[in-house]
Amino acid sequence: ICPCSRNTEEPKAVPLSTAHLATNLAPADQLWSTGREQAVRLRMEESGPGSKAPITVHQMFLETVEKYGNHPALVSKKDGQWMTLTWNQYYEQCRAAAKSFLKLGLERYHGVGILGFNSAEWFISDIGCILAGGLAAGIYTTNSPEACQYVAANCEANVLVVENQKQLDKILQVGSELQQKAPFLYTFMKLGEDVPDEQLNAVIDSLRPNECCTLIYTSGTTGNPKGVMLSHDNITWTAHVGCTILKAKGGEEILVSYLPLSHVAAQMIDIWVCMGFAGTIYFAEPDALKGSLVNTLKEVRPTCFLGVPRVWEKIEEKMKAVGAKASPMKKRVAGFILNNFDKILVYFVCYRQNQVPWGFMLANNLVFKKVRAALGLDRCRICCTGAAPITKDTLDYFMSLNIPLKELYGMSESSGPHTISIDEYRVTSCGKVMIGCKIKLVNLDADGNGEICFWGRNIFMGYLNMPDKTAEALDEDGWLHTGDLGRYDEQDFLYITGRIKELIITAGGENIPPVPIEDAVKSELPIISNAMLIGDKLKFLSMLLTLKCVVDDNGEPTDELNQEALEFCRQHSVKATKVSEIIANKEPAIYSAIQAGIERVNARSTSNAQKIQKWVIVEQDFSVTGGELGPTMKLRRPIVVKMYQEKINEMYAVAAGKQ
Repeated sequence: ICPCSRNTEEPKAVPLSTAHLATNLAPADQLWSTGREQAVRLRMEESGPGSKAPITVHQMFLETVEKYGNHPALVSKKDGQWMTLTWNQYYEQCRAAAKSFLKLGLERYHGVGILGFNSAEWFISDIGCILAGGLAAGIYTTNSPEACQYVAANCEANVLVVENQKQLDKILQVGSELQQKAPFLYTFMKLGEDVPDEQLNAVIDSLRPNECCTLIYTSGTTGNPKGVMLSHDNITWTAHVGCTILKAKGGEEILVSYLPLSHVAAQMIDIWVCMGFAGTIYFAEPDALKGSLVNTLKEVRPTCFLGVPRVWEKIEEKMKAVGAKASPMKKRVAGFILNNFDKILVYFVCYRQNQVPWGFMLANNLVFKKVRAALGLDRCRICCTGAAPITKDTLDYFMSLNIPLKELYGMSESSGPHTISIDEYRVTSCGKVMIGCKIKLVNLDADGNGEICFWGRNIFMGYLNMPDKTAEALDEDGWLHTGDLGRYDEQDFLYITGRIKELIITAGGENIPPVPIEDAVKSELPIISNAMLIGDKLKFLSMLLTLKCVVDDNGEPTDELNQEALEFCRQHSVKATKVSEIIANKEPAIYSAIQAGIERVNARSTSNAQKIQKWVIVEQDFSVTGGELGPTMKLRRPIVVKMYQEKINEMYAVAAGKQ
């Protein structure tokens, strides 16, 4: 077990050259595997991006170091000061880490578990593990000790890298097994100083693009997490395509790393795509998602930024709260712009018109520029959203401020992205298929909705030690079945319409995708934070609701209503300031307003089966710490049902008693 600590002395330089590097593939005849040592046949194309020569992570790293060695790579804040590693220094640190892993006895194709917040040490541990022939496996910092043990055992980890005492204590809690195997702590970066360069070089030279180098563990909303095996080629090919699509300028882009690196979206963009274009990564504070992110953004002013939907929603809520306190004049100007410019800008952004809309320059100077500067996004070329569904209301809100949020869609099993809306954009669409990749829809219904299937060099190798699950995900022709439902429009933009596993099948046999109904309720009722539709195998639909509240410094919801909820109460002449007050009194004005909002949603439903018949407000908002949301704020439906089974039973028991 190695605490993340980095030696500030630079290791000896090694001559760098990519000129002599030839790519050799390991023998393989299948497109998938579930064994750590087993290579796969690559989905090579005869021409175009899919025909690009396969390379290893080390080869991609060397290409960047050769061109941009003295450019800043990783920037971390230590005692209030930004500390920078250049690409040369970063590479040497990764070699030093690799030597230390070899010294510790890391075996080929065995795991290194990494448990900590985003940092230079996380990146260096990850790449160092890969250079030493291991499998890098990020572990969520929010994981329980038992979940950490599961990942460590599944990837047969020889080494666990932990950030601090808190994470170390978590590891040492888990039975005697880990304590017996790993009772030692090391000053890590100096440990491998006596490992000769030749020994490390021999390991690096033996790496093959079609072999596994990284494991991404799914968040395990149902059952144990699955270890998604990604090859060198999965990573390097996807990163190069990402650079092409982003039109990134080598050595000039700036990003902020804050989303969990054990999730594929953050890892692909922060570590690998950034390596592809020699960008500079600034690391946010560990409390980024609890409120400090905007401070980092304002200080760093990134050129590209990825936010999960909950991050954009939180920014929207805070901006609306600030707007509520503005002077009447400012409110009128902002209101006019927000109400008029979303539709105008949608047209001009989506259809790439060159002519500037009427009034745009005034609005830009009065509002847009100031808003972007206040958020630290004034030089951000591309703002993206992904990893979970986002509501149209949030997309429209940011569009009205001239901040179009470009949606990305993919999954761990596609190395991150598979569709992208950077160049071509439609609100609520996740874009078009990534260059070099393919999509097909299968089992189409009458409206053109079908299961989305992926093909490309980004498709994963298989699930580690899970042949049955791998066979469920990959068909015999090698297409990845996503489990998501989607449809195309006339211009080949893809729209996600639901998830097969999330479909509610009522007792009457009607298939109902929950997300559109949940989004409609949240759109109608600004006091509602989370809405979850219930009704699988039941006679009618019901809904669990939470109210918007203040979140404390640990990211946990409090009992205090937030500014938007207070404003909703004020509009209905209610003086309550706490969630518990509204629930205890079943505050008539609020409950009536919620019922009226539900009825407005019901009025737009396509059938009686899709109408919400009952609803209940639960005492606490959903959160990552509470377990209702996953690491990227995605609703963990099976867990929520278990947690609130009693309340759900009550709704249906009351209804049954009335029949």
